[in-house]
Amino acid sequence: MDYTFFDFLKLIGSLGLFLYGMKIMSEGLQKMAGEQLRNILAIMTKNRVMGVLTGVLVTALIQSSSATSVMVVSFVNAGLLSLAQSIGVIMGANIGTTVTAWMISLFGFGKFSISAISIPLLGIGLPLIFSAKSKRKSLGEFIFGFAFLFLGLDYLKNSMPDLQNNPEVLAFVGNYANMGFVSTLIFLFIGTILTIIVQSSSATVAITLIMCSRGWIGFESAAAMIIGENIGTTITANLAALSANVSAKRAAFSHLLFNVLGVIWMLFVFNQFVDMVGGFVQNVWSVNPSGMIGFLGEMSPADVTLITSSPTGELTADLAAKQELYHTYELSTSYGLSLFHTLFNVTNVLLMIWFVNLYEKICKWVIKPKAEEEGEEFQLQYISTGMLSTAELSILQAEKEMEVYAQRTRRMFEIVQKLPETKEEVQFLKLFSRIEKYEGISDRMEVEIGTYLGRVAEGRLSNQSKEKIRAILRGVTEIESVADSCHNIARHYKRKITADVTFPDVLKENISAMFSLLEKAFDKMEFVVKIQHVTQSDLQYSKGIEVSVNEMRNMLKRKNIEDVNSNLYPYQTGVFYMDIVSECEHMGDYILNVVESVKHQQI
Repeated sequence: MDYTFFDFLKLIGSLGLFLYGMKIMSEGLQKMAGEQLRNILAIMTKNRVMGVLTGVLVTALIQSSSATSVMVVSFVNAGLLSLAQSIGVIMGANIGTTVTAWMISLFGFGKFSISAISIPLLGIGLPLIFSAKSKRKSLGEFIFGFAFLFLGLDYLKNSMPDLQNNPEVLAFVGNYANMGFVSTLIFLFIGTILTIIVQSSSATVAITLIMCSRGWIGFESAAAMIIGENIGTTITANLAALSANVSAKRAAFSHLLFNVLGVIWMLFVFNQFVDMVGGFVQNVWSVNPSGMIGFLGEMSPADVTLITSSPTGELTADLAAKQELYHTYELSTSYGLSLFHTLFNVTNVLLMIWFVNLYEKICKWVIKPKAEEEGEEFQLQYISTGMLSTAELSILQAEKEMEVYAQRTRRMFEIVQKLPETKEEVQFLKLFSRIEKYEGISDRMEVEIGTYLGRVAEGRLSNQSKEKIRAILRGVTEIESVADSCHNIARHYKRKITADVTFPDVLKENISAMFSLLEKAFDKMEFVVKIQHVTQSDLQYSKGIEVSVNEMRNMLKRKNIEDVNSNLYPYQTGVFYMDIVSECEHMGDYILNVVESVKHQQI
């Protein structure tokens, strides 16, 4: 085969142009949609049908099921979606991704190819790219991506090795094409591996469409690759979930589980399904897509080259007629595969949508949280997003949620206390990442509890209930401030490590003493928030700890100035040290404020 390394680089470059076009078209659309796109997922209810429709819509818009699944995983990680909601969206994403195959079939094959106007499209998008307005700039990026996508597809078609003129390669493929069910498994495996490597099912679907429409592989083999690509595309979300919390890992696993189970049932009816699609296409285009290889096999390699690459005017009448038939076969195979892809995913969703709760149970059974990950998945436990309860019950729900909030913040502080003992940077960054996750959870809890209480306050309430709501809101705000202090202490430790600063043992002991006082303050805070009652002795105890923290902060501040002046440690070390001590003092104030807010709820 006269196929050089330069030709191979052209093939890789064409694929790169296709993927780059897909990427910037997707990003352009996401920027144009802005927060609206995020709101589509954020306002999801537990209605599984709405979840599927949302997945279809978002994926059809951004042209990437991988992007949708990664977005869903990140939303689950942030607590915006539950596992059950995410499964519905992921199911819909599988249908939405079939839009790409139809776009390629409609515009990438046949007599009219959109690649012919790709360069003019770049001319239209160029001034928009340099626009000062972000919406126009995003529109320009979308146009550029659209043009690059089909330019890449056109180059991809022309850069493929000339398999038709090299029977030895076709013989190699043919060894695996007539082995019945084994052939189906082989090409399914090829489609899976290819998608894992390329990291885009859209790109591998495009490659499969090209190979089938050129007659390099049979329609049945291409269909097997298509269902394999459905498995391969799940790798992106699972990679994205590696560093996420347990809920996000479950959401990513549900994507893999859904597609694998879908492929399993399809294998039982694969031949009948392919025959059904082939028969339908034959009724529309008068040719069966499975006949492409046989049609090309009846001609000499030279004639095949002529009808696939020469203008009609340069051909004899016989070859022109064969070229017309070839284009019909090309269209029938591309549309047939697109139809197969769509029918498979739609049927799979229609079957599996009834088992969302079972999927959820399987994912929770397979992926269990580690002890250290407990509390790193967020959904409000007592407050519902539906109809409000009675005023008294709503307040009770908010109080219970406040208790959960306090417990989460305490766990966050426990992780913070591990930071001074951590010597390895990798382990430190892992702990710091967990603290950041808790901070994100804390922000979401404050907003959602506050929003819920705002809705409760709109109803008809007694003056006592209004005072309770104000006190709970104050307590929730102060708990969030405690979480902020935990995060700030972690950030100071990270800055210390980045600056390669080491604390002497005496400074570590002083910080540890501060932490011990805060532990006592946390114990009392958790206790009073749980029972929703504060005695005078409880209040005096909390105030006493807060005074002790203040006195220790003042004493350490004076001692730090003396030690720096005595050159016991560098000035920069003293700065990081006092930042941590000062943040501990702030935390003591916030904890006391939480206790006082519970006291006010008793009025």
